[in-house]
Amino acid sequence: MSMALTATATSRPDRRPRPRALAFALGSLCAALLLGCQPADQNLPAAVSAASGVQASKLKQRLEHIEREARARPREFQAELQKLQADMAPGSDERLRLLGLRGELAGISLERGLIEQIATELEQWPNPKTAAAAKVVAATAWARLHRERGDLREAVKVLRQASPAAVASLPPALELRYQQTRSFVEGDAGNLDASIVAVDRALKLAEASGEGWRKALVLADLANVYMRSQQPERGKQTIEEAVRIADSDSDLMTQNQVQTARAIVFTNLNDLAGARQSFEKALELSTQAGAPSVMALNLGNLADFHLRQGQYPRALELATQALKMAREARNHSAESVSLHNSGIAKIALKRIEEGKAEVRQSITMDEQQGAITIAADGWLELGQYLEKAGDLAGAIDAYHRYRELSDRVLRDDARKTVLEQQERYDAEQRAREMELINRDNSLKSEQIRARELQLKLWAALGGCIVLSAVLLGLAYQRIRRTNQALATSNEKLKVQSERDPLTGLANRRHFQAAIKRLAAKGGLTGTVFLIDIDHFKRINDQHGHAAGDSVLIEVARRLRAALREDDLVVRWGGEEFLIVVETRDAATAQHLAQRLLDLIAQPAIMHGSLRVPVTASIGYGSFPLLPNELAVDWERAIDLVDTVMYMAKAHGRNRAYGIERIDVADEAGLQAVSTRMEAAWHEGQVGLSGLQGPAAESRQ
Repeated sequence: MSMALTATATSRPDRRPRPRALAFALGSLCAALLLGCQPADQNLPAAVSAASGVQASKLKQRLEHIEREARARPREFQAELQKLQADMAPGSDERLRLLGLRGELAGISLERGLIEQIATELEQWPNPKTAAAAKVVAATAWARLHRERGDLREAVKVLRQASPAAVASLPPALELRYQQTRSFVEGDAGNLDASIVAVDRALKLAEASGEGWRKALVLADLANVYMRSQQPERGKQTIEEAVRIADSDSDLMTQNQVQTARAIVFTNLNDLAGARQSFEKALELSTQAGAPSVMALNLGNLADFHLRQGQYPRALELATQALKMAREARNHSAESVSLHNSGIAKIALKRIEEGKAEVRQSITMDEQQGAITIAADGWLELGQYLEKAGDLAGAIDAYHRYRELSDRVLRDDARKTVLEQQERYDAEQRAREMELINRDNSLKSEQIRARELQLKLWAALGGCIVLSAVLLGLAYQRIRRTNQALATSNEKLKVQSERDPLTGLANRRHFQAAIKRLAAKGGLTGTVFLIDIDHFKRINDQHGHAAGDSVLIEVARRLRAALREDDLVVRWGGEEFLIVVETRDAATAQHLAQRLLDLIAQPAIMHGSLRVPVTASIGYGSFPLLPNELAVDWERAIDLVDTVMYMAKAHGRNRAYGIERIDVADEAGLQAVSTRMEAAWHEGQVGLSGLQGPAAESRQ
């Protein structure tokens, strides 16, 4: 997988880069402040104004020095910044800018408690003129923390809550930080259009600042965007310009960050000699700067580089050095990455148990930090390397744990989505209710006026009664039409909430409602297929998220084409699809599984003029289970087909494994077998059928 353009990236094969591990990433470190102070009040005496100007200039210089130095040691300068903050007036522009820097450093260091403290002051900002800007500064700090923890969804959400007017009210320095943070968060999340808009604005702000080192770092971000947008030549030109500008600056950390960015660009260009040269240069620069945390991360980059080249002894040597340095520097991010790289290298060198222990320790550290997405990716990569090393049982266990954490992330995301949608629905409902109340009040006003008219014009009583009846009839018709429109809107909202917006397939919410029909008698009746696109992350990394979306859309279309209208097909999450059909006939299920393998693999999927070869791994089973007609609920059924699906992956991918029988009498026995499916298969307790998919078409 291509590395993300971050200054201390320690990404791993077939994994999304670990945002938290990139603690001094280009995005975070080049989201810098232009910490100038306001000019002296012209109404003050000239001597006082001059003195204030000198003091402001010294403060600006000191803050810029801290800003540069803190990129290498973010925790060390918090005490000095806190002391400077104490001398600044609440609500002042200087205090706002200083809090922005403190929030950035706290996010990089994963100091959630400090960010909460800073955000509280910013949310309660006493100066009404800059209150909106203060909220954007708080959002930027939270986004930094969320990204370092691997929670891109929350990072994007909190940044998008800032209104354009509030962003425009920021001082240039703080807007630069916001735009850079927005650029790399949106880019990591695959939202390239939003990333391009943000980095373009950041570049204009950096150029306006007149400070070359800031422009160099933004150009490195821009090179990242070009690489993600499949414009490698422009990415290369841009990063070389960034190197030229950085080399004209004496700041070692700026040069370190840009050299690391260059190495990542060259890795994506498959210029391995150039990439290695820049990785080694970055390490040399961080050594000269005396920045042990950055040195540990640079060593991690080199270790990862050698892992990719299959040079496992050298990768292990570098990872061991990085681990020692990370622990001395108390850099938990670098320590976790170093442990992971060391463990992966040991597994590749057949020191499997020792390597597994280190990778598990790294994953535990990630989970303790709350980086669940990163931990899930750790399990996935562990499974891939164990599979290559021949430890199929260990690989399947790792894949299971990956699935458990991935499902947990999906459930959390789904819950957040449902809550957000419910909030929108409730707001719309309240608006409609208010409209009805207003109409009702208008009707009552008409009735009151009609009554007054009755008293004044008693002789025209009959006419007033007729008029009131007409008004009531009209009001009734309007209310009826409003209620009908409300019912139609609610039905549309319900449909939208149960459909995947990309593929148009049903989502998990719809599945949970539909499955009640198939499991109405206490157990699922039918056949379940779980389909996972092989190496989907590689497709995203090599061709971009737009190509990945094209693959998902086309696979969904092919699945629908293979099924009957009353069969249930669901986008289960990410690159996974779930199918439920009512038939339990073994021959029919096997035929359908083979047809699905064939349809997915051939022909190759087109993304513009690019041919993308695609295969899938499938697990399937019919329920109740033979030979004892053991009834299972739908959660257990999916867990079983998920297990055999990962067995299909572990045995080479592009194949399907189907459950023919499981010789158990009750749920307890089934639970025991499900944890050792591979072994039970070889012992004869479980019967499986295997199908091979066709060779995928070559890429053109």
